[in-house]
Amino acid sequence: MRIRVIGVPMDLGADRRGVDIGASAIRYAGLNDHLRNLGHTVHDVGNLVVPQPESRPLGNPKLKYLEPIVQVCEELANTVTATLQDKEFPLVLGGDHSIALGSVSGVARIHNNIGVLWIDAHGDFNTDQTTPSGNIHGMILAALAGIGHSRLAQVGGPPPKISTHNIVIVGARDLNPPEKELLRTHAIHVFTMSDIDQRGFSEIMQQALAIAGQQNNGIHLSLDMDALDPKEAPGVGTPVQGGLTYREAQLAMELIADTGQLVSMDVVEVNPILDRENATAQLAVELVLSALGKKIF
Repeated sequence: MRIRVIGVPMDLGADRRGVDIGASAIRYAGLNDHLRNLGHTVHDVGNLVVPQPESRPLGNPKLKYLEPIVQVCEELANTVTATLQDKEFPLVLGGDHSIALGSVSGVARIHNNIGVLWIDAHGDFNTDQTTPSGNIHGMILAALAGIGHSRLAQVGGPPPKISTHNIVIVGARDLNPPEKELLRTHAIHVFTMSDIDQRGFSEIMQQALAIAGQQNNGIHLSLDMDALDPKEAPGVGTPVQGGLTYREAQLAMELIADTGQLVSMDVVEVNPILDRENATAQLAVELVLSALGKKIF
């Protein structure tokens, strides 16, 4: 596989600082060399330019830093589209989860009816009307489905970018009440940690992949490292207790690789400032490798 690595040091979509150096931490953990050792060709194009929060006005407190986030995501969408047109696999490194607005929008121009597997402790299905914080990283999945503020929904082209039928959230355990109502209203497939506890992770993942891949036109994986339990991934901006174990996360990646449907991927919310000896970035590298074909045997 020819892989294009795209860094997006976005630090505008969340309150906690530090995720802007997440892409560098992942690279420092040996991502590119490990990918090459798997037999892939790696084309690392460096980082997109992202303005610092101090250099831009906050704007609407219900849509913090809206304009610079939209501008960066528009550029990322174009970069991802060009990557796919060049027959390379876009591997996007965050940054906070707002970057997925650009990565998925760019993929959707090439792959109609793309399935989206959103592995995350959070639903990211808020709007400016439901958000408790005003942080845009919590609105991205809704925007991709054409729900919420028009400036977000229109990034990369007319909304929606993805069908609500093709969205699957796995690992959710921190959803606010209005967000839950939106998820139910739009019939989004949500597999919570309670579902995983009751039914087992393998069964949940197989069902999730069947839903995301039902159109047979590719799956985009959006991996938020806070999906894992903080014991496994301490270096994230919004940790929530009771998350995925190391082996559950690895199994998820292995099952995704086995489908042969993965066409793009982003890895987000690695925060080295809150990490221990770059452990979360190292784990992110391991999970990327498994998603892209590394096998135990």
